[in-house]
Amino acid sequence: MATTPAAPQALNLDEFARLLHTLARPQSLVELALLAGCLLVAWGVVRGLRHTLRVEAPEAAAGSIWFGRRDIDGVLWPVIALALAFVAKRVVAGTVQAAVFELAVPVLLSLVVIRVSVRVLGATFPESGWVRVVERSISWLAWLAVVLWVVGILPLLLEAMDDVVWHVGTSRISLRTALEGTISAGLVLVVALWISAGIERRLLRGSGDDLSLRKMAANLVRAALLLVGLLLALSAVGIDLTALSVLGGAVGVGLGFGLQKIAANYVSGFVILAERSLRIGDVVKIDNFEGRITDIRTRYTIVRSLGGREAIVPNEMLITQRVENASLDDPRVSLSTVVQVAYGTDVRALQPQLVETVRRVARVMAEPGPGVQLSSFAADGLELTVNFWIRDPENGQGNVRSEVNLAILDLLNAQGIEIPFPQRVLRGELRAQVEGSPALDGGASAARAEA
Repeated sequence: MATTPAAPQALNLDEFARLLHTLARPQSLVELALLAGCLLVAWGVVRGLRHTLRVEAPEAAAGSIWFGRRDIDGVLWPVIALALAFVAKRVVAGTVQAAVFELAVPVLLSLVVIRVSVRVLGATFPESGWVRVVERSISWLAWLAVVLWVVGILPLLLEAMDDVVWHVGTSRISLRTALEGTISAGLVLVVALWISAGIERRLLRGSGDDLSLRKMAANLVRAALLLVGLLLALSAVGIDLTALSVLGGAVGVGLGFGLQKIAANYVSGFVILAERSLRIGDVVKIDNFEGRITDIRTRYTIVRSLGGREAIVPNEMLITQRVENASLDDPRVSLSTVVQVAYGTDVRALQPQLVETVRRVARVMAEPGPGVQLSSFAADGLELTVNFWIRDPENGQGNVRSEVNLAILDLLNAQGIEIPFPQRVLRGELRAQVEGSPALDGGASAARAEA
């Protein structure tokens, strides 16, 4: 048994020595020239296609998975180069012994795998920190596989993995089968993510009132493609899909008991997107938290307040509790501010001046216009309530109220109208109830002294 693996090892070492000897021949210069030509042609094709897309569809060429940030940074360049190198290898094989292309084809194939994985994961999860770790792991594994294949060690490793076998029920799984199945599963999931990201980008492109419906369609497409990709990946690993019926029953029981809240949130999310009762961009108030809806996910909704804070609201709460929507039918919002003027001010003459002053503020609506009411006779002055409307509450309410207050202050200063300070009138009186009483007289003297 010790001599059995020696033969393939020597054969592989001889093959590697033959490859090095072939690379040292002058014919390799011809292959290098052909390979350089393939790479240049691939670069020219990518550059031409990118220039065409920049003219016809600029958004499709910017940051695309196919093109990347530079001409050779995307997936398209190694794919075209690999196709051209494979054709050139087939052509050269009839005349000379192709050694350069034997190295170039697996290298380009590994580059395609790395580019597809890295670009798809980066586009699908742009803000995830673990994506960089996965990208580097895929790159190292791909280049390590190329090196092992070139030196002839990879076939030996695969044969050794075939000998490591374990039984799962009636199935016989080897280490090589598990490894190949895992790689196939990863590729299938990456392709599923790629297709779903492309479809989602097309569905969400542009703006309009149907953004929520397109968001729901994008979520459904991604979920369906990931489910199909997961089933194909499990099949590639060698798992019998008929065994999933038992797992499906267990998941159903779990949803009925422990996961009912999560299931309710997912169902509520699709109901919200389908009914369009809440849409991305609406200004809502939920449980004393007011803000603008920035995203509706399948499980939760993100509400961003005007102060910059974000609240993650479960979708079930949006269905079962009261939600105030300031943008559902009419985006107009009524605001008010209060000002006091001194007693004796001609309020009837001041009211139209205040109305005209507030009307000139930029965001205040002309129709319905502002109004001024004498709302109260306060202790220090006459209290005037100024009401006005705005149509863009998502741009803030405190800032427009401040502009209205500043405009009112300028008007009152220009007219010489006093804004009264708090005033209090104090009166004191002390009388002796009983004359001649020492105790009371002493108390009255103390009170006089204190006064």
